[in-house]
Amino acid sequence: MPWTMNDYPSSLKNLDKPIRKKAIDIANAMLDEGYEEGQAIPIATEQAKEWYDTATDEEIEELLKEVDPTERSDEGKQYDSRPELLDRAELVVDHEDGWAVQARGAKKPDEVFDDKSEAIKRAKEIAENKGTEAVIYTKDGDEQTSHSYE
Repeated sequence: MPWTMNDYPSSLKNLDKPIRKKAIDIANAMLDEGYEEGQAIPIATEQAKEWYDTATDEEIEELLKEVDPTERSDEGKQYDSRPELLDRAELVVDHEDGWAVQARGAKKPDEVFDDKSEAIKRAKEIAENKGTEAVIYTKDGDEQTSHSYE
């Protein structure tokens, strides 16, 4: 179940608003990636606290101005029917619209970026959350590098 600022786990109730909002964002993204609620909540809470400790006042203010977290994306729901993707590496591959980030064996990319460095950054974040690896490919389809988070 995705969470919002009005409907969230009781374990988040005593957090400051920016930390709670960031934790909800992270937890919802983890649900999109196929994590169980019991895994997502503590990981998201810890990551939100770490973010808050290093965030600038401007970053915190920007987060608070953003629309509150709501429903899961269609892309994220792909993990509901394909939980095996949780154990697969995240790939950065050439795509007709730029650089795609997708789990190995996925039918479609999670996201497509114009900039390869942004795609690599996102693939690393997902791989780290899943405890797998991020594998980066060249435009020719050759493996360029990989980063393990196992």
